[in-house]
Amino acid sequence: MYKSEAASWFRIYEMFRFKAFHMYGIIGSALVLGIVIVQVIKRRQLKSIEGKPIVIESKERSITRYLVGGIIFGLGWALAGACPGPIFVLLGAGFLNILWVLLGALLGTFVYGLFKNKLPH
Repeated sequence: MYKSEAASWFRIYEMFRFKAFHMYGIIGSALVLGIVIVQVIKRRQLKSIEGKPIVIESKERSITRYLVGGIIFGLGWALAGACPGPIFVLLGAGFLNILWVLLGALLGTFVYGLFKNKLPH
């Protein structure tokens, strides 16, 4: 992620300003690869290392759920300049200020856990 500049704040900034295709190419190729792999697992009924069948359950379809969650995730990503994966890449690269973002992500996850049962899913 570091070498491809996927963890670069500048690349993320470019993406949200629609100035470059770089990040959209990375995200798009990951999305396509994920779709292909999931379809292969489902159609060939592949098994895990332990020999158990891999079952991928269908998700409940809800526009509101994905729209609200995506907006919250996107706003956090835009404000912090990093989504969850690159947080650790940037920390490993020596950018210690990213610890604030990591603490914020952990706090947000903790707060979600507290209110999870009260939220519509």
